[in-house]
Amino acid sequence: MHSPKPLILVSNDDGITSLGIRTLVALMQELGEVVVVAPDSPQSGMGHAITIGEPLRLHATEIFKDVRAYECSGTPADCVKLGKHYVLKDRTPDLVVSGINHGSNSSISILYSGTMSAAIEAAIEGIPAIGFSLCDFTPNADFSHVKSYILQIARAVLENGLPKGVALNVNFPKKSGKPLKGTRICRQTNGKWQEEFEKRKDPHGRSYFWMAGQFVNYDEGMEDTDEWALANNYAAVVPCQYDMTSYSTVELMKKWSLEEKEAES
Repeated sequence: MHSPKPLILVSNDDGITSLGIRTLVALMQELGEVVVVAPDSPQSGMGHAITIGEPLRLHATEIFKDVRAYECSGTPADCVKLGKHYVLKDRTPDLVVSGINHGSNSSISILYSGTMSAAIEAAIEGIPAIGFSLCDFTPNADFSHVKSYILQIARAVLENGLPKGVALNVNFPKKSGKPLKGTRICRQTNGKWQEEFEKRKDPHGRSYFWMAGQFVNYDEGMEDTDEWALANNYAAVVPCQYDMTSYSTVELMKKWSLEEKEAES
């Protein structure tokens, strides 16, 4: 007797019509039963935003052949919530995958990433999850060099699972003349965006701001980081968790006498 196919929920932040999600859906069809719930428009940089002040709209679409799919007016996190609690109802996905994002989500970008928010939302629900991103922002990005890696990583998670509350942040270098060297299990690079805000005027003379800037890598040269792996033509895999507690600081602050002492009886 054959076991049922794994149930895989797919989402993204570039929108349901992007080439990245079309590529990911086709790959996941090789591994299991696929259901898609994705934004109806681009939601890049939304982080873990959810929709609370206006209605959420969900519409079935036939954009993917032989795949049950829905476009949602909300954020990537909204999509996973609706996918789990409404679209799939009593069925729990074996895996949630998000992407393939057009653009990197390495280092600090994970905090701003809609792609990774979908994966982290699944992790909050106790579902193994992976966010896939390619360091190529162009709409017609070439994903051909990462397909086998995506299948390998997704299979490994389906077979082995992930610790509760953990999602994988997987980033791939842009396609070049050389094949990828392999996969590196990394830590998140200690870096940040050094923003600059250019003040401009619109045609009506009203001021507005345009954000620009550059990435600052405080771990330059450290070979255990995702930025190093990408710069050296490796697929970078970073296990992430939504528990942001600094446990070492908890123990440190207990020495500060901030906590109220129990009243003496």
